[in-house]
Amino acid sequence: MKTENIRISGRATPLPYSRGAARPLPQRPPLPGFRALRPAPSARRSGRRGRLQEERPQAGNASRARFTAGRAGTSTAMAEGEETPPPPGSWIKDLADALDEGGCDLETVRNIIQGRQLPADLRAKVWKIALNVVGKGDSLASWDGSLDLPEQSIIHKDCQELIDQLSVPEEEKSVLTLDIESVITFYCKSRNVKYSSCLGWIHLLKPLVHLHLPRSDLYNCFYAIMNKFIPRDCFMKGRPFHLFRLLLQYHEPELCSFLDTKKMTPDSYALNWLGSLFSYYCSAEVTQAIWDGYLQQADPFFIYFLMLIILVNAKDVILAQESDKEEMIKFLETSPANFDLEDIEDLFSLAQYYCSKTPASFRKDNHSLFGSSLLGLKDDDTDLSQALCLAVSVSEILQANQQQGEGVRFFVVDCRPAEQYNAGHLSTAFHLDSDLMLQNPSEFAQSVKSLLEAQKQSIESGSIAGGEHLCFMGSGREEEDMYMNMVLAHFLQKNKEYVSIAKGGFMALQQHLADINVEGPENGYGHWIASTSGSRNSISSVDGDTPNGSGDGKGVKSLVNKMTVALKTKSVNVKEKVISFIENTSTPVDRIPFNISWPDRASLERHVSSSDRVGKPYRGVKPVFSIGDEEEYDTDEIDSSSMSDDDRKEVVNIQTWINKPDVKYNFPCNEVKENGHMFPSHLLVTATHMYCLREIPSRKGLAYIQSRQALNSVVKITSKKKHPELITFKYGNSNTSGIEILAVERYLIPNAGDATKAIKQQIMKVLDALES
Repeated sequence: MKTENIRISGRATPLPYSRGAARPLPQRPPLPGFRALRPAPSARRSGRRGRLQEERPQAGNASRARFTAGRAGTSTAMAEGEETPPPPGSWIKDLADALDEGGCDLETVRNIIQGRQLPADLRAKVWKIALNVVGKGDSLASWDGSLDLPEQSIIHKDCQELIDQLSVPEEEKSVLTLDIESVITFYCKSRNVKYSSCLGWIHLLKPLVHLHLPRSDLYNCFYAIMNKFIPRDCFMKGRPFHLFRLLLQYHEPELCSFLDTKKMTPDSYALNWLGSLFSYYCSAEVTQAIWDGYLQQADPFFIYFLMLIILVNAKDVILAQESDKEEMIKFLETSPANFDLEDIEDLFSLAQYYCSKTPASFRKDNHSLFGSSLLGLKDDDTDLSQALCLAVSVSEILQANQQQGEGVRFFVVDCRPAEQYNAGHLSTAFHLDSDLMLQNPSEFAQSVKSLLEAQKQSIESGSIAGGEHLCFMGSGREEEDMYMNMVLAHFLQKNKEYVSIAKGGFMALQQHLADINVEGPENGYGHWIASTSGSRNSISSVDGDTPNGSGDGKGVKSLVNKMTVALKTKSVNVKEKVISFIENTSTPVDRIPFNISWPDRASLERHVSSSDRVGKPYRGVKPVFSIGDEEEYDTDEIDSSSMSDDDRKEVVNIQTWINKPDVKYNFPCNEVKENGHMFPSHLLVTATHMYCLREIPSRKGLAYIQSRQALNSVVKITSKKKHPELITFKYGNSNTSGIEILAVERYLIPNAGDATKAIKQQIMKVLDALES
């Protein structure tokens, strides 16, 4: 069978059985051209709509970037203009000779191809090398060929529909249909998988059919792609799409926030991108060009960056869209259909740029998504759907800032309380006490300003502590890091790019340093940990000095102190603030000591004063109200608001509800989630119930009814001594055996004292009425 006998009829026509089956909208504007976005080798991010701003080219720099595969599967730039291009066909001949000689590996192939489009007659051999199936045996040899799966009729129908899309000679259709059906059937039987049309396997086989492979090679290539390049859980609400959202948020927080507001999750528009490796919507020629580069990369995670570029390129169009949710999803889902062959080079160049600006932990911490081995899956229990942002390992933080040249460099922000920071901290970390966000907002705002100034200064000076990537470090204990999560959410809500969190916090850092310490004394704690409390010398070897200082006993200055010096040219106030937040010699914020036993901890709560009481006593049960320090370790806490789905919530007009005659009180507030996210809301109190109306950012004046709680179900109201405006309401049942907590809600209320007093009075009225 000759190559030219098979072609795709039409362009980007979706199969009728596949999910969505949405055709591109005729009135949809085309995506902006990629060529306007190609980064120079020294490209840097600008603040405008995610575009890449080219710096002035230096003499001898490459004038045009090409996607090429390097030693580690990454691309490099080829120069045009200074270098004389090879005579036409010479590299193709070199490639053909290398393939004919046998024993050719992927590294050799990449060095010859250098990112150029593969000739059709050599593509099959190159893909087989990239998929590591050269010389593989016939896996179907032991199979009896029975096509008897319960879903066999669906498989046969889908295979016939694929063949109908291809210009295949009539006499060859039956043979090709049987080959494809056999591949799918044997895969299902050998892997014990139930077939479904929405899996998109037909689209993965479509590019392989063009290679005219024998059945055994067709199966081996299909199996290798499924095993190496299709992630686990590639279905609606699957883990791969939660990971993609974190990547989008890392690079384009504004766009991510916009899509979140519209409830447009990545699986709603990118399921067929990832599940078919773009073959679902792209033409045959474009799909082959994408696979040429992707398979040579030998990096399954690279498709995430190709997906990212599609969104970055369409950012202006997305943000300007005024159509409904379904229309926007169709626009995004079918956008790969706009690709032309000349776009692919730019697509890969841009993907490489964003790849170079992404922490390595993105791959390392999620490697279990790909491959056939189940090792490590049990240990990886992180729920990415609940992750506040991308997590970075402490080992990468330490290694990244030791490297020279380009790459990801972190500016570490230590958000632990002052006493913990002073006892010991990463020597390159900037201190930002997360308690200040609630305790002293104006001082917190000033400290953030100082933080950003210190980051700028450290980058400009080439300091080892400098980096454009902000990484927030907590203690590693969830109950302590709630305040850090609020600070982190603050930066994300400000659309700050390159925001991450140190996985495991300071506890993980200590453990890592202890682990590497066994390899030699030069890797001891003194190399990395500094102290400002006097319990340990403030030492750092960031400038190549010995950890213990020079012979005169002066020691080595901590890098954070050097940043303070760098800021002395600024105003006195800024200088004082920076010194305060880096050295942190101020009085530590009071917190409940974590070594207090449970009974002693509970005794730290204080009651509302007797003068505040209205109505009868607490009726012989445990206290309903305890305005004071909230328990740090409360095992019965349930975030009730996280259980609901906004799509199912009732939407109401805020002012109409406030003006309702049965509404006695209205308290503007912020609902605070466990992960630190805050949502502008209103607490409305009626004679019998308390309602939380969460404002809808995209629909001014409207809100979701986030919760409805009966006042007689309130069993406890607590606050922090240092954060009296952060109020926690606990709902449940009180009986002689104790209190059963059924739900917990937290709110940041500006006039918390008036609010809690009014709510308490109304609760007592309800209890009085029930008792009488």
